[in-house]
Amino acid sequence: MPFLALDLSLDLIRGLRPTIELLRRKSPRLRRQLEDSLAGIVQNVCEGSGRFGGDGPHLYRCALGSLREVNGILLASVAFGWLEAAPMAAERDRLGGILYSLQRS
Repeated sequence: MPFLALDLSLDLIRGLRPTIELLRRKSPRLRRQLEDSLAGIVQNVCEGSGRFGGDGPHLYRCALGSLREVNGILLASVAFGWLEAAPMAAERDRLGGILYSLQRS
């Protein structure tokens, strides 16, 4: 399951490239925060998949927190009128479910 989480997190970055470009023009600060949060998901999933014992769930919890930051940035972008809808909702939900399960293990 950790490898699926990695694949999905990388797919999320690829799928949000147009949104990242939009935020480059609308709010460079939110764009940087979005990029940092997306990278944080990947980094924590990679590190968590290589840990055994107590650290793994904590790192997946951090990845889930970063995903929630991504969700917040996308929702704010909708509220500002920059996006019609938050993109990749189903993909974000799927990844969130996997990370939630991993952080509980």
